[in-house]
Amino acid sequence: MNLDLTGKTALVTGSTRGIGLATAIGLAQMGAEVIVNGRGQADVTAAMAKVRQAAPAAEVHSAAVDLGGADGCAALIAQFPDVDILVNNLGIYEPKGFFDIEDADWTRMFEVNVMSGVRLTRHYLKRMLENKAWGRVVFVSSESGVFIPKEMVHYGFSKAAQLVVARGAAELTKATSVTVNSVMPGPTWVEMAPVRLAARAKAAGTTVDDITSRMFTERRPASLLQRYAEPEEIANLICYVCSKASSATNGAALRADGGIVTNPF
Repeated sequence: MNLDLTGKTALVTGSTRGIGLATAIGLAQMGAEVIVNGRGQADVTAAMAKVRQAAPAAEVHSAAVDLGGADGCAALIAQFPDVDILVNNLGIYEPKGFFDIEDADWTRMFEVNVMSGVRLTRHYLKRMLENKAWGRVVFVSSESGVFIPKEMVHYGFSKAAQLVVARGAAELTKATSVTVNSVMPGPTWVEMAPVRLAARAKAAGTTVDDITSRMFTERRPASLLQRYAEPEEIANLICYVCSKASSATNGAALRADGGIVTNPF
């Protein structure tokens, strides 16, 4: 199995922590030159140090840019006009009851979670195809794109939109060495998990311990894993899809959801 990415450049958006950081580390360990992205230079610098610690021979670049709007995406593209691998990992998350989600909340969720990937894919995928090159584009969606969470419908909507965008973009890659796929993580224990659980507990009028204990008995009882996944477990699948070994996988929505989505197709 050829997992060597020596000579390839990978951009992982939102890669200062969580699944994004684990993916950047994994790609660097596979030999890729990695661009670490985040909004603040301090966070990016700290993440780059973690990538270098895990992959001492890796070449790592800084992209301290907020990709939540068109200007930020344009600035990143100007700084790095060509990449071989694009992982659209950037995303925000907000537990909020449907009747409390205002227009601005819907717009922000769409801008950050969907349009960041649209803008970057529009540029980088086009370059990959124009150069008749090998390339990989991956959208990090979520099981929430299929199993829509009632406590944050706008988040589920954005993740469902990513699946559609990825599949549509994949249609442009026929008979090329470029692929576009989605990966759908389930509940994952990232650095922000305690903060997210605290927000959910506050909204529900309960405690973090209560929310955590009921996660897989009430909210996600279909889970076969029956625990939170580690970021590295999700990154393993993302990194495989970015590899040369995944050449026959295109236009797919691949699940790393722990078995929550019961539909076998």
